[in-house]
Amino acid sequence: MDRRTFVKASTLGMLLSQSSLVSAKSSQPSSAQSVFPKRLKQGDTVALVAPAGALNQKVELEIAVESFQAIGLKVKVGKHVLDRDGYFAGTDQDRAADINDAFSDPEVKGIIAVRGGWGCNRILPFLDFDMIAQNPKVLLGYSDITTLLNGLYQHSGLVSFHGPVGISYWGQDQAEQMRKMIFEGGKFIIKNQPDKDEKALTQRKNRIQVINSGKATGRLVGGNLTVLTSLVGTPYLPDMQGKILFLEDVSESIYRIDRYLSTLQLAGKLQQLAGVAFGQCSDCNPEKGYGGFTLLQILEHYFKPLGIPAYMGGQFGHVRDNNILPIGVNVELDADQGSLRLLESPVS
Repeated sequence: MDRRTFVKASTLGMLLSQSSLVSAKSSQPSSAQSVFPKRLKQGDTVALVAPAGALNQKVELEIAVESFQAIGLKVKVGKHVLDRDGYFAGTDQDRAADINDAFSDPEVKGIIAVRGGWGCNRILPFLDFDMIAQNPKVLLGYSDITTLLNGLYQHSGLVSFHGPVGISYWGQDQAEQMRKMIFEGGKFIIKNQPDKDEKALTQRKNRIQVINSGKATGRLVGGNLTVLTSLVGTPYLPDMQGKILFLEDVSESIYRIDRYLSTLQLAGKLQQLAGVAFGQCSDCNPEKGYGGFTLLQILEHYFKPLGIPAYMGGQFGHVRDNNILPIGVNVELDADQGSLRLLESPVS
């Protein structure tokens, strides 16, 4: 067998192996019907897992544990959270095992990612989607955790939460939002906080910019644009038909944002949407010199022709005051107000 034939055979074998893993551990995608996790309550145990990047220092884990204890939760740390395999928090199989264990553990009522980074795509073939669907629990995280949130919604229908990870800043605002949404299951409006500069005559920070005016309703999906786009062509990208898509990113050139949106457009996903909320693109600066575009201009290129309600500037993403957004929940998007109104409780 020559090298080219060997490579083709090996690649086919890997694809068949991964396909068998998916079919063995998951049923047909079921995101058309959302599965709501039980709400958390004071004294519940949450598991901290590291499904992607390795922690830089053990003290980061200690801070995360203390933050959730301050909210009134007990904390159980995943077996492999402090492991390291290159830039990952352990092997793909071990990181997935911590997630499967947390969902199957009757003591654990919620699961929180310690950090993002990169690596969640690699563990998808090792997740037991059928078991997870039978044990719906709160799952919280963002950035690279976008893969888990949307992949689990697509394959198990699980409603999950795009919001701060364990090592994120946790203050009174974050704790209050977690209490309202995940403890109380409230139906309320998610919007930007008012400018804290009381001397300013008008809102200067956290401003909304309208791309297309109007309102739209649909189930909420999305997260980090880079990560979400990496799921195109896989069985883990959610069905976009009639959905409200929210997006954010960090440290990306404007031309890369253009590239990712072009990929979603060419895949026929943007044309299926009911509305779009774009949050923060932190450290995403226009190209220097002649011919550059602003972020707003790029978003207008893709969303204005669709005619669907769309806005940018939402208070979510790689920012300190990161609003929690529930994936899989029916919401009403109001582009003029820059808001998302929950039409149902995200927890049971």
